[in-house]
Amino acid sequence: MRKIEHIGIAVKDLKSANEVYEKLMGQPPYKMESVESEGVNTSFFMSGPNKIELLEATNPESPIAKFIEKRGEGIHHIAFDVADIVSEIARLKAEGFVVLNEQPKKGADNKLVVFLHPKNTLGVLVELCQEILE
Repeated sequence: MRKIEHIGIAVKDLKSANEVYEKLMGQPPYKMESVESEGVNTSFFMSGPNKIELLEATNPESPIAKFIEKRGEGIHHIAFDVADIVSEIARLKAEGFVVLNEQPKKGADNKLVVFLHPKNTLGVLVELCQEILE
């Protein structure tokens, strides 16, 4: 793992959350996008070299909707940048981590992503991200 790629924050209302983070960060999000496969709308803010991703559910069955229903708004996951997501999956599985999606899938911000089960990572949902090379 090369660095923390971003911190994901689950929010009930992306428009309101964007207003809060625009004031906090002193700038608007640099990117907003929908990820249909995950049932979310996202926005990204930069803070120096670091990113914050706000996630709003687009339907009541999405993982973000279920997270907010159970725990409320707040930090949802920490994402790590990796050079080779397939070899990282194999390495982590060999170390005993449970990978929630066996195959990388397209996520927000031009990334391939997989998630590790929080029961193996001390209660923190971990996302691995690899830049999609065009």
